[in-house]
Parts: sequence; structure tokens; C-alpha cells
Amino acid sequence: MRPKRLISLLAASVFLPVLVAGCGNDVPSGAVAKVDDSVIKKEEFDHWLQAAAQGQQPPGAGGAIVIPDPPDFTECIAAKKKQPAPPGSQKPTDDQLKSQCEQEYEALKQQVMQFLISAEWIEQEADARGIEVSDAEVQKQFEDQKKQSFPSEKQYQQFLKTSGQTEEDLLFRVKLDVLSTKVRDEIVQGTDEVTDDDIQKYYDDNKERFAQPERRDLNVVLTKTEAKANEAKQAIESGQSFKDVAKEFSIDQASKSQGGKLPAVAEGQQEKGFDDAIFSADKGELNGPVKTQFGWYVFEVTDVTPASQQSLDDAKETIRSLLKSQNEQQALDSFIKDFQDKYTKETQCADDYVVQECDNAKDEATSTGPASGGTPQVAPPQGAAPQGAVPPGVPPGVPQGAVPQGAPPQGAAPQGQPVPVPQG
Repeated sequence: MRPKRLISLLAASVFLPVLVAGCGNDVPSGAVAKVDDSVIKKEEFDHWLQAAAQGQQPPGAGGAIVIPDPPDFTECIAAKKKQPAPPGSQKPTDDQLKSQCEQEYEALKQQVMQFLISAEWIEQEADARGIEVSDAEVQKQFEDQKKQSFPSEKQYQQFLKTSGQTEEDLLFRVKLDVLSTKVRDEIVQGTDEVTDDDIQKYYDDNKERFAQPERRDLNVVLTKTEAKANEAKQAIESGQSFKDVAKEFSIDQASKSQGGKLPAVAEGQQEKGFDDAIFSADKGELNGPVKTQFGWYVFEVTDVTPASQQSLDDAKETIRSLLKSQNEQQALDSFIKDFQDKYTKETQCADDYVVQECDNAKDEATSTGPASGGTPQVAPPQGAAPQGAVPPGVPPGVPQGAVPQGAPPQGAAPQGQPVPVPQG
């Protein structure tokens, strides 16, 4: 099994679907895209496409890695013909196999282009803010994660072999992760300043959120018929315990297994007729039968916990944390639109490599979107994304399209799914 922590780290970097606008294409020959004056070369695309295709291979799969080869997909079709068909299924035609190859290529192309463009965006944004990261800083974080994830050098080398990536690739991903964290930290700087007046106002405006309603503990017996309920009530009145009577008569397995106890009932949780009876009953009084859609209840209120209001002092730190989070979200939200607009306008893609991050994507939107349709995302339809090959992930509490945040949680994401990133 592949160690999870480092795989998660290396799989999570940026998640940048964007608005599209503009036209024109001045991408130089031998390149797939251009962000401002920085060129993304075709050889970079080919390298990461190979890694993405290799990362998509299931663990233990043998044979050579075949990358879908447009426009005819000759090698891809030939490789698929060698794959055994499921029992009882018809052998697919060449056209069907070509369609599969086309879909696979589009998914891989989307991921790789979005990764390379997003990486360029992050690096340029960091540079514009004067944010730097040293080789030593990157190396230290990489070594820390490697040590946590791989008990031995042999396991690490096996990961490199199966992932299709080099150590240089992994260091590049770690660098992006560090830069992303530093950009995010700068965006949210100062958002933790919450005054006592802010806390007081939130408390006054939301007092009901800090209130606890009256709660009542009950002994109950639920029966199918009124006659059975009366029998149960008579048994209790004759001195039998609720526990014994519930065991004999009750059809409610949950309360029956607890000796007839139904604790901490708040007003409004039960069917109205039963609810009214509960909250008009005196403590220790035997009541019922009360008809409900589930049957007939006989019950007794055994304890009453009065309604309470959490004080401002008790709620203060909870409110402070909430307002900090809200401030952070607002700061990130206000950053997103300018970030997307700025870098989309500066990004041009070669005709065969247009994705939604490209300014010239408008005319290509219907043909290059992910197979699932809808808003384009880094992660393609489930099952299509190569594990550990493309950087899905989104910062905490931030809509799709924001700058990513730091190290993701332990454990790799399921294939084709975004990697969640922890608060912090």
C-alpha cells in the first residue's frame, strides 16, 4: 500500500476553475500555453501527461503505459484491444475504443493543463507579492513528509517508479504548496483581529443560538392499540416497574432496550399531540394513553432540565473563533475575483490545449469541458483522475477558484475526488 501522507501532499496543490473571456492566441511554437511572458513548453506537458497516465494505472498493473495518442489514437486502440472483455459482454468496435481513448485523453489533458497553468499562476502571484521560498525550506518540508510516509528508501523508490514522477517533480509540488500557503497567509493577515464590541454585537444579534430549551426525561411504553396501552398503564399503577412493563408491552425497540427511558426530549421533537402532553404533564405523574401515528403512549416525566441561556462570557471564545473564520472567508472571497480575472486575461493556450483557465477558451468551452459537464474542475469525472498525478484541493471555507492552502490531511483522496484541506 502506498504511504498516504506524502501522496496526499504531492497530490494537492491548486484548484482553479475560472471565468473565461477574450480571444486571440500568441503562444509560440513548441509551447502549449503562455501566462503573461512565461511560456509552458510542450515538453513539460508531455512529461506530466506521462506521469498522469502512469498514476492512473491501478496498483499492481503490469505492461507498458500507453498514453492516448491523438488524433487517431492508434496505439491506444491497439492496447485496448489486448485487454480482456468482461464475461458476457460484446467486443467493442474500433470506433467505441477510439471514443474511450478520446475521453481519457481529454481528461488527462484537462488535468495536466490546469495543473501547469495553476502552478504558473501561483508562482507569479507569489512573485508579485514578493513572497519567496528557499530551496532549503522546500527540501526540509519534503524530507519531513518523506520520513513520515516512507519507512524505507526502498518504498520511496517504488513510489517514484509507480507514480511516474521524479524527485524533482515532487520538490516542485512541495514548492507550490509552500508558496500557496504563504500567499494565503498574506491574504488573511489581520483577519484574526476581533474586538469585544464585535463579540457583544454578534451575541446580542444571535442570542437564540446560545440558548438551551427545556428538556424532559421520560419513561415510556408504546403499544399498537389503546387496549394494550391501558393494560400497560394498569400494570404500572399496580406497582410493576416501567422497565418490566416496557419489556412486556412496548413496541418501541429503542426505548424498550433502555428500560423504557426516553431522555432529554425538547419541545417540538415529538408528534404534536404527544409533545403537548409531555410538556403539560407534571413530574412523576403517569399519563396516557396518548394516540400518535406510531401507536399509543403511556408515559411519565422523570426529570425536567429548565431552559437556559449561555452567558456572553461562556460564549465569548466560541464567537471569537467564528468571527475570525468569517473574516478570513471574506478576505479570501474578495481576493478570488481579482485573482481569477487577472490571470485568466494573461493566459493564452495553443489551439489544441485550450482549457477553462485560458483567456481564449470562450470559443472552446463546449468542446473542452469535462465529460461530466457543468463547472470545469481540476478533478475530472470519478474514476478518470490518476491518483497522485494532478493537484486537486481547495482551502478551508473558500469557494472553488481560490488560492490553495497548505498541507492536506493524512490519507490520499479517492481517485478522481478533490483532496480536502484542513482548517488552519
